[in-house]
Amino acid sequence: MPYFVYILASRMNGTLYVGVTNDLARRVHEHKSGITSNFTHKNGVERLVFAESFENVEEAIAMEKRLKKWRRAWKIQLIEKSNPDWQDLLLP
Repeated sequence: MPYFVYILASRMNGTLYVGVTNDLARRVHEHKSGITSNFTHKNGVERLVFAESFENVEEAIAMEKRLKKWRRAWKIQLIEKSNPDWQDLLLP
């Protein structure tokens, strides 16, 4: 089962949130619905702008912890490397 490290954003260069999950679509839906995180709901952080998959949960959690320690500029560079327009990766 794959595990995902993801970054949500409120808008381009807006508020960022880093998380980890084994069901990316469900987790993003929970953020968009305000079911789980008061932070993401309060700040409108619901656009999936980055995701990376891992084969085991330990690797995914380690990456999530690294990303959470990164400077904001580094996270923005990571996002823009694969998603320069900050498109929501779950929208068609």
